[in-house]
Amino acid sequence: MIKSMIVIQMYKVVSLSYGAKITTNFINLVLLLTVLSLLSPATEAQQHRLGTASCPNTTTFTINSTYQANRDTLLSSLSSNVTRGVFFYNTTAGKSPDMVYGLFLCRGDISTRACQACVIYAATHISRRCPLDKTAVVWYEECFLRYSNRNIFSVVTETPTIYFLSGRSSIVTISEEDRFEQFVLKVINETIAMAESRPAGVSKYVTRFENISSFQTLYIKVDCTPDLSGADCGRCLRRARAYIPAGRQGGRAFNPSCNVRYEFNPFFNLTAVAALPAKGGEKHIKLNRIRILITSLSVIFGVAVVFISGFFIWRRNSEDKENIHEVQLLDLENEHSKETFSGENWERSQEFPSIQLDILHAATDHFSDENKLGEGGFGPVYKGTLANGKEIAVKRLSRTSGQGLVEFKNEVLLIARLQHKNLVRLLGCCLEKNEKLLVYEFMPNRSLDVFLFDSNLATQLDWQKRFNIIKGIARGIMYLHEDSRLRIIHRDLKASNVLLDHKMNPKISDFGMARIFCEDINQANTNRVVGT
Repeated sequence: MIKSMIVIQMYKVVSLSYGAKITTNFINLVLLLTVLSLLSPATEAQQHRLGTASCPNTTTFTINSTYQANRDTLLSSLSSNVTRGVFFYNTTAGKSPDMVYGLFLCRGDISTRACQACVIYAATHISRRCPLDKTAVVWYEECFLRYSNRNIFSVVTETPTIYFLSGRSSIVTISEEDRFEQFVLKVINETIAMAESRPAGVSKYVTRFENISSFQTLYIKVDCTPDLSGADCGRCLRRARAYIPAGRQGGRAFNPSCNVRYEFNPFFNLTAVAALPAKGGEKHIKLNRIRILITSLSVIFGVAVVFISGFFIWRRNSEDKENIHEVQLLDLENEHSKETFSGENWERSQEFPSIQLDILHAATDHFSDENKLGEGGFGPVYKGTLANGKEIAVKRLSRTSGQGLVEFKNEVLLIARLQHKNLVRLLGCCLEKNEKLLVYEFMPNRSLDVFLFDSNLATQLDWQKRFNIIKGIARGIMYLHEDSRLRIIHRDLKASNVLLDHKMNPKISDFGMARIFCEDINQANTNRVVGT
């Protein structure tokens, strides 16, 4: 009897947030059942019978109505789906305006069998507790179940909020009551934050225990329906926590969307919690995965659209710029065109031929690797044979070339106007379909560096041949510096830019870096680093 009185004093219903009053007889009944459960340990199948129901009576339906039939169908569906082993499930029954929404949620630390027993019991008895209500919710120790005529999925519902409080704390290891309350509040808020960090579709069931001293431990449990977002769950739990002061020996608060509880005695299964997976509602987990997948695909699609659009805009601008340059270069075919280069105006004296692209494709076998002679800063060079049997060398501007249109134009303008036996002869050019090609006379012995840096080929260069090559290069340079109509500085003279014909006569090539000077100028400053 004394133990019963102590329990009755410790647990008392304080309030219902929407103002509903619980009768004294009902309170006594709940407390009496609590005492009996403490005096004689109950099985899992019996514990769920200790429940609290909310029947607002604000909206009701008539007996044998369509809404009642839909509600009964919904409760039957909830009972049948709990046997699938899920701890959270929501569904609907019927069509508007008589559609019924319903769900159940089991505690995360109980067994599947206990969850099934609780939900089946709740589905059977909620219609007896709230026979004509369109909205109802019932809470048990292991689960809660609710239904409504309004959509309750992924929506926070904070009314009614029911809370229970234990007696004042008498913990002697924490002398100051303020410090004790701050400690309890801190741990509760940290536990709420853990649930808040979980996304929609994942279980929000979180437990925690903290040792206050060697003989006192604080136990905390928070939970939300898994269909809520982390932010909604955190907001719901904080508002529920506001109903239970931290300076008690325990307290709990629950509403249709979340619940929070703390005690100084273990009230959840510590073994089950230690190995607890992140259980969630099967239906909402799938929906959440679908939402995440759709969101991810939408983001990827949006980025792809922006990237592709940007690429085509860049490509079009590049083509426009290239077309402008091509128009400028094609002016070389005009007999009376004038060009401005490095501050010097000079008029073209002879026609410069343009060769069609299909002719060069046929001559080089579509620029096959077998015909590739080598590759420089400008791009690859291919050997070709024209229809009349004449051999040519085709230099192809690479899109990734370190040199570009300026160098291409430079070489065309210069070599077309230079005539010397020690300078390579430019036969023509091609500007079609974004291709920029220079056509030279073919040098069968390729470049000087091939002989100099190959130990076998170097033996073919006796002193007489070397001396002739040196004199030929000197004559070519002298022509560029002194004897041509323009004073030209090559600026990239090296062994790989000296080509050798079939008689090993040297010919200077690659005038992409060359610069023109007036006759009376013998020095100048460059604007950029050039050469190799």
